[in-house]
Amino acid sequence: MTVVGLDDTDSRERGMCTTYVATAIAERLRHDGASVARPLLVRLNPAVEYKTRGNAALAIHTDCDPGRAVEIGRDRLESLAETGDERTNPGLVVADHAPEAAAIPDDVSRFARAAIRDHLEPADAAALIERRGYRSWHAGDGRGRIGALAAVGARAALEEWTYEYISYRAPERWGTPRDVDHESVFAAAERGYPAVWDTVDRGEGETVCVPHAPGPILHGIRGDDPDAVRAVAEEIESEPVAASQCFVTNQGTDVHLRDGSIAAVEDGRAYRLEGRVAGEPETRRGGHVFVDLEPPVTAADGNGNGDGERSTERLACAAFEPTKRFRDRVRALRVGDRITACGEVSDGTLKLEKFAVRELVRTERVTPTCPDCGRTMESAGRAQGYRCRDCETGTAGKAERPLERDLEVGWYEVPPCARRHIAKPLVRGGFDAPTHVER
Repeated sequence: MTVVGLDDTDSRERGMCTTYVATAIAERLRHDGASVARPLLVRLNPAVEYKTRGNAALAIHTDCDPGRAVEIGRDRLESLAETGDERTNPGLVVADHAPEAAAIPDDVSRFARAAIRDHLEPADAAALIERRGYRSWHAGDGRGRIGALAAVGARAALEEWTYEYISYRAPERWGTPRDVDHESVFAAAERGYPAVWDTVDRGEGETVCVPHAPGPILHGIRGDDPDAVRAVAEEIESEPVAASQCFVTNQGTDVHLRDGSIAAVEDGRAYRLEGRVAGEPETRRGGHVFVDLEPPVTAADGNGNGDGERSTERLACAAFEPTKRFRDRVRALRVGDRITACGEVSDGTLKLEKFAVRELVRTERVTPTCPDCGRTMESAGRAQGYRCRDCETGTAGKAERPLERDLEVGWYEVPPCARRHIAKPLVRGGFDAPTHVER
């Protein structure tokens, strides 16, 4: 058996899509008489600066001779990759072993995991390719070999998989407006939900599955069941579908998130962090909402008893304008709320993908009112409490009153229109608290 990995064929401005190139390679392999198993679509670290939007690498499992697979892969990459963009540096890696996890070397599996959660350099891929004796080809600086090698090792590196069924346009239509019937997409999405998710955004009225960028994709349907995603795709009324392919993928799994601490986060990585809201949420120019998070209060005796000690560490968290109604969830946070925040760190700020409310502040301290006349008391002086000017009644400090909250304990997420490919939708389940699902 042979594993063909490829990456970095598209351009933000010129279009193309690595899934399309993989589909073209698979078609050529079949034409050559080789068998092709369902290909892998592997989403890599979404925080790397040189990625295009989805940061996808592809792997094809076939019984083609490795040497012939290199010839076919290189031919399709040279023909289809948008190398006119200097930021596009395609890479091809061909491994002559079975695709099953047990056949993939441990160092290749670790490399794949690192490509999803960390930063790697072309030299890292080149050294491992040489050490393993894999065949490879690249253009430009060879950065595409990072994703190509990661795709080779992904079967062993990952345990959770979902599916995406992608339909492609005829080449003569690339770069023109897509002709997809809006109502049919919403109807198909409703019938396929919840096994099929992130097809549309009902709150925004948006067909999430239909891309806006130039390129060959007509629509991509994601879900937990291969038959269900195919069925939804086939129900959509649109311009003619020139080709289609179902991919096994790590989309919707949150595999990019690592457990971390506020004091130790690094730019370009994605985290799951425990914290306490340290300041009132602030809406800034452009509609972006920011809130500061600090580490949870630590108990004085280490056992949850006694007066807590607060850290001076702070991490800014942001819900940017494209997250739409999710910003209202962030605005509803209060100082003292305890949450779990998930997202990528960039320029010292965590870009929120979802958060879980663990504990809500339920009361607030307010200036007391006089029990006799009902008027608001005034300060009696520093550390002297409060006093009613008319009745001469007094109290030692502020009063507590119940606080109405617009949040509940549980998970909140960005809407489908703002969701990253690799982020796990709450509808998929498996979370450790109640979920407030966005559709």
